[in-house]
Amino acid sequence: MSPEEVLKKYKNVAVVGISEKPDRYSNIVAKYLMDNGYNIIPVNPSIEEWNGIKSYKDLNSVDKPVDVVDIFRKPEYVTDIVKQAIGKAKVIWMQEGIINEEARDVAEKNGMYVVMDKCMKKELEKLKQK
Repeated sequence: MSPEEVLKKYKNVAVVGISEKPDRYSNIVAKYLMDNGYNIIPVNPSIEEWNGIKSYKDLNSVDKPVDVVDIFRKPEYVTDIVKQAIGKAKVIWMQEGIINEEARDVAEKNGMYVVMDKCMKKELEKLKQK
């Protein structure tokens, strides 16, 4: 699998660490994905909703199908997020600047494809230019 294949195949994206602040990159990326046909599942314990969509406190509380977990958290939190995604998600996507080898190992050992240190928005923009 490749990041391009992930973007073509999967549409249900849990955005962990999403912000309701419009200038935050998590918000910008999620809005772009939503505007391009993706179903956004906001995950942030400090907000009730994002863009009119119910927000979940963590991945364990998400009660809908998740294909991709797009992570906007510091690297030290990523392994715990990956553990919550086991049996729930097919792909772990760590945004630009987020690198956690342990989390990648845990995800891959549990059958998930991992994208690390790449932006979903930028990768989708490249795909749309093809």
